[in-house]
Amino acid sequence: MNSALERFTPRQRMYAAGLGIALVSLLAGYGLSMLGSESGGDAATDTGCEDVLYWYDPMVPDQRFDEPGKSPFMDMQLVPKCAGGDAQGAGGVSIDSTLVQNFGIRTAEAEYGVLEPEISVTGTLAYNGSEMAIVQPRAGGYVQRTYGHAPQDLIARGAPIVDILVPEWGGAQNEYLAVAATGDEALTRAARERLRLLGMPDSMIASVTRSGRPQTIITVTAPQSGAITSLAVRPGMTVAAGQSLAEISGYSPIWLEAAVPEALAGNARVGQPVSATLTAFPGERFAGRIIAILPSAQDASRTITVRAAMPNPGLRLKPGMFAQVMLAPERREALLVPSEAVIRTGERTLAMIAQGGGGYRPAEIRIGREANGRTEVLAGLAAGERVVTSGQFLLDSEASLAGIDVRPVDQAPSGASEDRGSDDADEPQTYRATGTIERINANSVTLRHGPVPALEWPAMTMPFASEGPEQLRGFARGDRVSFTFVQASTGPRIVSIRKIGQ
Repeated sequence: MNSALERFTPRQRMYAAGLGIALVSLLAGYGLSMLGSESGGDAATDTGCEDVLYWYDPMVPDQRFDEPGKSPFMDMQLVPKCAGGDAQGAGGVSIDSTLVQNFGIRTAEAEYGVLEPEISVTGTLAYNGSEMAIVQPRAGGYVQRTYGHAPQDLIARGAPIVDILVPEWGGAQNEYLAVAATGDEALTRAARERLRLLGMPDSMIASVTRSGRPQTIITVTAPQSGAITSLAVRPGMTVAAGQSLAEISGYSPIWLEAAVPEALAGNARVGQPVSATLTAFPGERFAGRIIAILPSAQDASRTITVRAAMPNPGLRLKPGMFAQVMLAPERREALLVPSEAVIRTGERTLAMIAQGGGGYRPAEIRIGREANGRTEVLAGLAAGERVVTSGQFLLDSEASLAGIDVRPVDQAPSGASEDRGSDDADEPQTYRATGTIERINANSVTLRHGPVPALEWPAMTMPFASEGPEQLRGFARGDRVSFTFVQASTGPRIVSIRKIGQ
């Protein structure tokens, strides 16, 4: 053989050696592949499952494979998905108790409780728009005197604002005095009526009658107390009848206008108590009550303006002050679960329900308010059911892979939250207070009442809806009354009312 090899050139001997090595490698690879296939066959049968549905990579569970082997995504073997099982047969996902502990799966019971989502928003103090007066003269003339007032000055009711000279009043008053001197009652009444039509107040006509001398200067006074928010009168100027000389705005009680996000606007209602803190008075909390929810939203901020009235003794609170406002929605009992148990898919809201025998099943739920780490369940759960609070996304993914149906909202066990809510709605809470009638309308009564501790209301003046004119028959302004009321969706409504002492 050596003589045969000697006949080849060195290059030919090198090529022959390489060919031999390649042949040996090919035979060794074939043997290893056969050995691997046998071991893989054994692994395929040693799954612990009577029937394997498919194989999958736990890190990419959406991808399914028909045969075992190594994952093309991760450096690990594919895992078998077994068919059958008690939980699956019952419509749920079965998790081994060891895996439950390893995955950190925890559950909590759905139970009734009181959700108190205190909402904190920002607001500003403003003048009381319902207590605004416009000062106008009854006749045109010339400004003789002003009293040194300026915009934003405080002014008391009856304080003088401007003296106006009305020249045409002089001739009319002289005619009136001449007619009155004749003693003709009919002509005197006609002349007096002419003075009224010229804009003279009865007090001036009586003064002219007593003194027998014309008075052509009228003093215009403030019709109410407040701040002068607009002043358009100066000495020497000419004014016309009905011209606006000044605006006076009251701010006791003062208005608080809070910007409530659109998503939370449903938690605000007329009559609901609010509290506010102001930088100017650290450590103090000021109470008020919502009197109106404005009908339009702000385009830029997507907020709803909520207006509340607050007492302002001593006029300490000033319009324009910034306030941090807390709204406390009405207390009501509801079915609650930990907020971390809620799964929002974008199309619906789910919760994983723990079943007997280590099984879990997804259930569709309808939720309401959320506060302090708890969420209100309006439908889809019953009190006492246990929901998964940790590891629920893993279970939901497993349920999706197994094709398990989600329990519909209307298939919750009896005693679900919507049944409890309907019972509460049939029996609204009734509150009692005493107060004084300020105004009576056909279907409402305005009461200046004392505090209502159950609602954390301070003493205030506000309107209450009535059941109709018959309920308020026999009552008048100024009557002291004792009354009961309920908090309806449209605001407080009188249930019963009676005069104190009767």
